[in-house]
Amino acid sequence: MGSLIIRLVGLFYLVVSLLSFIGVNAMHGRESSGYEAVKGIILIHGKSHIGRIDDDFVCATLDWWPPQKCDYGTCSWGHASLLNLDLNNKILLNAVKAFSPLKIRLGGTLQDKVIYGTEDSPKPCTPFVNSSSEIFGFTEGCLPMHRWDELNSFFQKAGAKVIFGLNALAGRTLQSGSAVGPWNSSNAESFIRYTVRKNYSIAGWEFGNELCGSGVGTSVSADQYASDIAALRNIIHDVYRGIRHKPLVIAPGGFYDANWFQEFVNKSGKSVDVVSHHIYNLGAGVDEHLIERILDPSYLDGVASTFSGLKNILQNSATKAKAWVGEAGGAYNSGHHLVSDAFVYSFWYLDQLGMSAVYDTRTYCRQSLVGGNYGLLNTSTFVPNPDYYSALLWHRLMGVRVLATSFYGTKKIRAYAHCAKQSKGITILLLNLDNSTSVHAKVDFTYSKTGATAREEYHLTAQDRDLHSQTTLLNGKVLTVSAAGDIPPLNPLYVNPSMPIIVGPLSLVFAHIPDVDIPACS
Repeated sequence: MGSLIIRLVGLFYLVVSLLSFIGVNAMHGRESSGYEAVKGIILIHGKSHIGRIDDDFVCATLDWWPPQKCDYGTCSWGHASLLNLDLNNKILLNAVKAFSPLKIRLGGTLQDKVIYGTEDSPKPCTPFVNSSSEIFGFTEGCLPMHRWDELNSFFQKAGAKVIFGLNALAGRTLQSGSAVGPWNSSNAESFIRYTVRKNYSIAGWEFGNELCGSGVGTSVSADQYASDIAALRNIIHDVYRGIRHKPLVIAPGGFYDANWFQEFVNKSGKSVDVVSHHIYNLGAGVDEHLIERILDPSYLDGVASTFSGLKNILQNSATKAKAWVGEAGGAYNSGHHLVSDAFVYSFWYLDQLGMSAVYDTRTYCRQSLVGGNYGLLNTSTFVPNPDYYSALLWHRLMGVRVLATSFYGTKKIRAYAHCAKQSKGITILLLNLDNSTSVHAKVDFTYSKTGATAREEYHLTAQDRDLHSQTTLLNGKVLTVSAAGDIPPLNPLYVNPSMPIIVGPLSLVFAHIPDVDIPACS
């Protein structure tokens, strides 16, 4: 009986090896013929983890921009605003539900011009109107409470965790590039009280959008911002009195400026739970060199100084606040069609997720879930763009503990590793920025024990190898939403663990190694 079991186990691994060889080579064989192959080593340092992320690290944004928001002659927002988004669309609902949960940050440039239409609001509840004489190009606009009710009904159905960005300009006077005076909190407090009365779950209240440092449009001093965030903390403490789980207080939601952030962190003390910043490191959406930058490893490395700078400020201060990326679209002014909504953007996006996690960033909010040319979902159809599937795979596979990872063999491979999520072992993410070279990568560990369980691999490639494609292939199969609006299953290839991980040209690979045992993950 024992010898029969051994023979059956041996036969099983032979079948797995053959199927994995056939599967991997079906993806890389014919389409990679004529391409150079190089060998590489992924070294994972397993003694201890180097950072942590939230279990719901992946976050996406919804914005306020009306259809009249245009950039470079293109109006790409359609009906993607919080005020007009189709909340009854099945694909939208299923896309959010697939994360269980997805953090959604509600905010953006116009949040600092939003009036909340509560009963005691001092102003009429009217929509945003184009106006070139106004800061940000629009008049004030209003969020009616019936729309806030509709949004919360959707968030509850979808299982979303909501971060709401409050208007931080209320009550201030604009003077030569600066917003001066204290924050008038009355309308925001009325809105927060309404939200609590209705039992709407808010995971965090964020204060302001891009008002730190030199600001975008205008700015608020760090000293004033710290005073105002203390006022917001007091309001939340009062309104949520007796409620066990209180929301996070988040600020400043703008571009990293070392001196401003240092002063804000020092002066805000315990008032702030999360220090959030924005990333648009690729340049303007109209720029013709976006793809060159995305595929240039030295350019991608450039933003590491932002992550490390904020990490150092938080580590060397008395605060317990954590770092978040509160908004990241890569290319500002709504992105670039067939770049920021196409397959090529996953190289930038996944590299951002991996790099930010290395520097102890707890949450990363992508601009946007829907809207502009950088949505995870198509603005008009809600069909997932390639980055949606990249985000979903990360969310399902990459656990909270971040591992120190090095790659040897070529500078065109970006490598990240985490303890696996909701399972044993580790998950490795490999990005091949080279358009003509396959990489055969062996995994090596310090402080580990490994077994012989099949490795699970997820290879993402562009349809027809076209970086501008908005269609993603997973292990050689097109990912498409069903006629009923269901998100497709994301099934792995099972590969003999003795085989190298083959990373084809311009492809992305998640590899889950289930039976590696390292101290960092135990």
